[in-house]
Amino acid sequence: MDNNFNTMEQSGANFDSLKALLNENPTKYDIPKIEKAYIFAEKLHSGQYRVSGEPYIIHPVAVAQIVYSLGLDTDSICAALLHDTVEDCSVSLETIRKEFGPTIEMLVDGLTKLVKIPFDDKEEEHMENLRKMFLAMSKDIRVIFIKLCDRLHNMRTLNVRRDQKRRNVAHETMQVYAPLAHRLGMQRIKQELENLSLSYLDPIGYAEVKADIDEKYGQNRDFIIRTKEMLSEKLDEHHIEYSLEGRVKSVYSIYRKMFNQNKSFDEIYDFYAVRIITETELDCYTVLGLIHDAYKSVPGRFKDYISTPKPNMYQSLHTTVIGRDGIPFEVQIRTRKMHQTAEYGIAAHWKYKSGDKKSTEEIDSKLEWISKLIETENNTHDPDEFLHALKVDIFHDEVFVFTPKGDVVALPQGATLIDFAYAIHSGVGNSMIGAKVNGIITQIDKSPSNGDIVEILTSSSSKGPKRNWLNIVKTGEARNKIRQWFKKEQRPENIIVGRAEVDRELKKLGRPYTAAQRDEILTKISCRMGIQTVDDLLNTIGYGGLNISKILTKLKDEFDKIVKPLEPTAASPAVVVPEIKPAAVKRRTSTGGVIVDGLEGCEVKFAKCCNPLPGDKIIGFITRGSGVSVHKRDCPNVISGFKKPDKMDRFISIFWEEAPEDKKVGGLYESFIQVFAENDIQLLANITSVIAEMRVMLYQINTHSRDNDITVNLVVGCKNIDHFQSIMARLRTIEHVFDVRRGYM
Repeated sequence: MDNNFNTMEQSGANFDSLKALLNENPTKYDIPKIEKAYIFAEKLHSGQYRVSGEPYIIHPVAVAQIVYSLGLDTDSICAALLHDTVEDCSVSLETIRKEFGPTIEMLVDGLTKLVKIPFDDKEEEHMENLRKMFLAMSKDIRVIFIKLCDRLHNMRTLNVRRDQKRRNVAHETMQVYAPLAHRLGMQRIKQELENLSLSYLDPIGYAEVKADIDEKYGQNRDFIIRTKEMLSEKLDEHHIEYSLEGRVKSVYSIYRKMFNQNKSFDEIYDFYAVRIITETELDCYTVLGLIHDAYKSVPGRFKDYISTPKPNMYQSLHTTVIGRDGIPFEVQIRTRKMHQTAEYGIAAHWKYKSGDKKSTEEIDSKLEWISKLIETENNTHDPDEFLHALKVDIFHDEVFVFTPKGDVVALPQGATLIDFAYAIHSGVGNSMIGAKVNGIITQIDKSPSNGDIVEILTSSSSKGPKRNWLNIVKTGEARNKIRQWFKKEQRPENIIVGRAEVDRELKKLGRPYTAAQRDEILTKISCRMGIQTVDDLLNTIGYGGLNISKILTKLKDEFDKIVKPLEPTAASPAVVVPEIKPAAVKRRTSTGGVIVDGLEGCEVKFAKCCNPLPGDKIIGFITRGSGVSVHKRDCPNVISGFKKPDKMDRFISIFWEEAPEDKKVGGLYESFIQVFAENDIQLLANITSVIAEMRVMLYQINTHSRDNDITVNLVVGCKNIDHFQSIMARLRTIEHVFDVRRGYM
């Protein structure tokens, strides 16, 4: 298999070379069927050319050759030859089914992008194509094998594309396809995809690391040869059957350690590696003892992936030792079967290749993560959520945590104890009230480390998960199970929460709307998103299956169509507070910088209901025994007072004193500000910091919160309306604040 894989590295390979390889094993392959698929694809792609100018058929043939090198079957090779026919040619899946059967049709469908469905943006289209691929992958793992071969050939021939296109394809490869190859244990494909991607994403860094490798390898060119000779002598003495391989670490692997872990080139201890392949597992541990007897081991550099395999089925012993020349090198020890899995991953064991029931069940158990990913896909309408599940659940490095019974649970790095609980069972997570790590009670948002023993504390009286757990957990599996609980157990509350989130966003659009208009808007959005009812949409938002930010564009579109700007109508005139003519008597300046017209020596109070400021239009109201109360002319109490005949004659004309600039009143006036924001741990600190920076007197502060929203009520000291407006403007710049208003007490 190794030689075949290397043979496939020539991008210009033709069908004759593929056929020659197939003829080496005619009992395994249906060669006439493969020839039929080639002729069918060649006819459809006739007249199509790649960017390089080569006939397009070269690409599917090259992909088919890489598929063959993995040891896959006839249907896989046929699907590789046909994988672009539906997407790029005028042929239907029904035709593929009729000509080649339902299995090949299903494989080709899984490899075909959604090209005829309109999407609101490119990101959504990309996520939906990934979803489609993973759904097909859950039904038949061969889909992703073929897709990785397709991506590998595209990367090998990417140099003919424009620079930006190269970077986009390389970025997607590094973010999605190389980690997928790693998750499936297909190390050969993974390493080549990583190296090719790096050469386009950071050509300077790639060149520097490659130059360092060439220089170091040139200085010690015979090191691996001498080391293999010494190891052979040692193993021969103990009559162990083995084979030896030597390698230099890949460019990307060194680059990642240097730039991501801030290591120098000289700190890469596993630059050189020797692989010892034995016949039995017992031989592996025997060889490990011989290695540690012959060389000094580097502390902390031993890993046993045989007793605790990686989730991608990888098994091997790793140890780093110091050679006789003082040069450190890594030794990998594994059986031949383990080696085959290490190189080709699940592709070396897939169930279509073996009729063994036990082997089939083992492979299915190793592919459970695909089913969990599909569960996440089924319970969210958010493309970002799906990508998050990919990045965390599949592409992150793992930590291995033990249950009190000694069972191993693999978690992504950074996962919390809540994630651990849900990885055991949804019932454990839903009834969780605490956790112990190595016997010590610990906060449930803690991230366990490799080798920790974790015990989850549960209670039958638990009321279920908390909503803020959705912001704490890291894995899609845990987030999905928490949402499922809220979706099932708290639908009425979810609808209320969802409606509150929608109202919050609609209020930001600046025009009043009715409940009927809001429901009409949500009905339109539900139809656009394929959600059956408005309540279903609100429920999905409420339990976290859809982030409100993902429908803001749709929300604004429908709002602008349905909610028109208000126009004044004659039918319902606003109550206008009339101007009151000044009295023909002497005016007097009263306290607070206000001139009261027509009254001598009266007491003046500023109404707490509207807190007027210099610069506001004001009016006075003669109270019974308490002097004149100063209100803003648009104060709700003034407007309601003018509707009552017994109060109209108690309103009088008052004015702000217009003193010279150097004699203006220097006192402060209390004013009420309401800040509407998303709750955040730094919000109050940021608000008080802004107030302090502006040297504004703060008299009162209180809050009122609901779910993730908070209203902060402030009473501050202002000089005038301009000063007040400058304070509000500064408050609006604070992160998480979405509105600031002048309040009425």
